[in-house]
Amino acid sequence: MNYAIGDVQGCLSVLEKLLEHIQFDPNKDTLWFCGDLVNRGPQSLQTLRFIKKLGDHHPIVLGNHDLHLIARIYKAHAGWKEDTLEAVLAAPDREELMGWLRQKPLLYHDELLGYTMVHAGLAPQWDLMTAKRLAHEVESVIRSDAAAEFFQHMYGNTPAQWSEQLQGWDRLRCITNYLTRLRFCHRDGRLELKTKGTLATSSDDLIPWFKVKPRANAELKILFGHWAALGGVTNVPNTYALDTGCVWGHELTAMCLEDGKRFSVNAS
Repeated sequence: MNYAIGDVQGCLSVLEKLLEHIQFDPNKDTLWFCGDLVNRGPQSLQTLRFIKKLGDHHPIVLGNHDLHLIARIYKAHAGWKEDTLEAVLAAPDREELMGWLRQKPLLYHDELLGYTMVHAGLAPQWDLMTAKRLAHEVESVIRSDAAAEFFQHMYGNTPAQWSEQLQGWDRLRCITNYLTRLRFCHRDGRLELKTKGTLATSSDDLIPWFKVKPRANAELKILFGHWAALGGVTNVPNTYALDTGCVWGHELTAMCLEDGKRFSVNAS
């Protein structure tokens, strides 16, 4: 069976409890991780080592906290006060873990199962082919000798609107923000990255990315995390919210991709 798992964020003990709950068999089952493996929780280093040891046949996409960790290893950011990454930064296998993370994609699509996994969401105007192409642009830079420079330019909320005419760091930052930080959009698809609340936060012009109409990716079955305030519920077909607030003391959730059944364990 294939199980997609929400944001672990350094809560390895809860992940282990979830895997016991679903009776995970590494010889038969595949785990999909929708990003934010690390940060805010107490066991980021142990979480990375555990998931890395599972093997590369378990799909992972990078989340904003995973990118932030790599940026900190490159000393491209001084860190946030809420960070819990010091154990990773001081670890003897830090470079090995960073090298492993840098090879992970921002988007994963399984043609057979018909699911597309990202950390946060997709720009309303991106179809699957466009989203894969743009994700690959960023992935190629992260995996290259230009990675350190990319992370120096990654942070920021602009440009807020995607355009194929964007170039350079603005282009890569915009793609990254849609894939790893997106929650709300304006009706024209412009990013609004400061609002983090529930769907009740939405207004006439500020709506969840998955409710923007028209949306070129509406027919895709999209797995995503990042938005704990949703509580795992979108009420929109083909959109599967998986972050159920583990790091905030709520639940860690796995969804079986074969039948859509969800399994959750309490983070406490």
